[in-house]
Amino acid sequence: MEKIVNSTEETKDLARELAERVEPNQILALYGNLGSGKTTFTRFLVRSLGFKNKVQSPSFVLSRIYKKKDPKKRGKKENDEINQIKHLDFYRLVSHEEISDLGPQELLDPDGGIIIIEWPEMVEEHLKDKEVIKIYFTDLGNEKRKIEIHNLH
Repeated sequence: MEKIVNSTEETKDLARELAERVEPNQILALYGNLGSGKTTFTRFLVRSLGFKNKVQSPSFVLSRIYKKKDPKKRGKKENDEINQIKHLDFYRLVSHEEISDLGPQELLDPDGGIIIIEWPEMVEEHLKDKEVIKIYFTDLGNEKRKIEIHNLH
């Protein structure tokens, strides 16, 4: 699926559309340059999945975990089994050894939730045996973005 979005509102609509199709234990890998919209898209996706957490880029902490405050409350989407999101950002990592030190098997285990990875290039070898939805962001100027979603069933 490829979509050109012309505003943050259209980005939000695309995130809502994806939220209706994402399932527990899926991994989403977000590719794109700085400022291409990865974190903004993540914020909209997290909200669309019924989470109330404040979404911030985990660039400096590498990982943020979002949990539903009250898992018994129904979210906005039918697929309410997702009660945890791991939001990872590997922008600052420069070597594969750093990934090994973090314990990639545990880190990349969705554990019934989903994982959203910004800058996944450094962990691709650990993802090769997993089903990964790859999302590519291209900044086309102003608020216009090309967003390509691959491997979405």
